[in-house]
Amino acid sequence: MAIEVGTKAPEFELKDNHGRTVRLSDFRGEKNVVLLFYPFAFTGVCTGELRELRDNLPVFVNDDTQLLAVSNDSIHTLRVFGDQEDLEFPLLSDFWPHGEASRAYGVFDEDKGCAVRGTFVIDKDGIVRWTVVNALSDARDLGDYVKALEAL
Repeated sequence: MAIEVGTKAPEFELKDNHGRTVRLSDFRGEKNVVLLFYPFAFTGVCTGELRELRDNLPVFVNDDTQLLAVSNDSIHTLRVFGDQEDLEFPLLSDFWPHGEASRAYGVFDEDKGCAVRGTFVIDKDGIVRWTVVNALSDARDLGDYVKALEAL
């Protein structure tokens, strides 16, 4: 079960596609965070969603907001994926301990061994203000993220 709106967002420390350590707390007091979990790099629906975010990046990466995309892929896979798709936002690896961050947010599918499509909008105080969780095969609506950010 995914964590609920009004909940303090669980802290995490993950490596990005360039090997840098990223913590949720790095943004506290500074930026709202759009935290997006997706199953796997190089898959059809995931690639489509991340391309759409890339094509609308100024909405999600600016002085007020930071986009963080998390999958259970290795940092090496994410590096190639990010380079191939020209993704200029952090792709975080929840590879080891496998799915630890995904589990903390309640979006890890134990049977499939990956995160489902969960998105959390977290305010500058670290509180979850909006969330949506879709099945593995169901793409999310980017417009919903925009509305959630505008409401902050």
